[in-house]
Parts: sequence; structure tokens; C-alpha cells
Amino acid sequence: MIRFASSLATAAVASFLLVGAATAQTPAPAATKTAPAKAAPAEKMAPADKTAEKPRTAASLECSKQADAKGLHGTERRKFRSECKKTTKPN
Repeated sequence: MIRFASSLATAAVASFLLVGAATAQTPAPAATKTAPAKAAPAEKMAPADKTAEKPRTAASLECSKQADAKGLHGTERRKFRSECKKTTKPN
């Protein structure tokens, strides 16, 4: 009986030690100095979702083609497209 109790106690202690080691968290990977890791929000990673919500009109597409032909980018392109869409809207 004593031998059974000591075997049981030894098994209990060993299981506590093994459970502690099995559930321990691993350390986070070290950040490299050359490239800091930043996670971008999901909204910024999928701009295609916004275009799916609002279909583009024929006037919008035509104004985009004209802006492409002129080689416009950034603020100039936005201003041009805005003015172009205002003039092509049927009243």
C-alpha cells in the first residue's frame, strides 16, 4: 500500500511539472532593427471592398480615362475628376 501511494505521489508531481512546461508561453520573436513590424488595419488592406459598395458611373469612368490620358496623379487628379463629373452630369 505504501509503495502504491508513493508511486501515485510521484506520478502527480511529475504530471504537474509536465503540465506547467506544456502550457508555458513561448517568447515573442525579437523585432529586427531594419524593419519594424506594424500590422495594418483590415480596412486599409482591402480597398476593393469600398468600390464594391458604390458602383462607378459611366461619367466617372470617362473622367478617369481623361485623367489617365493627361497623366494626372494625386490632388490634381482628384480635382480634375471632380470638375469633370460636375460638367458631365445630366441636369
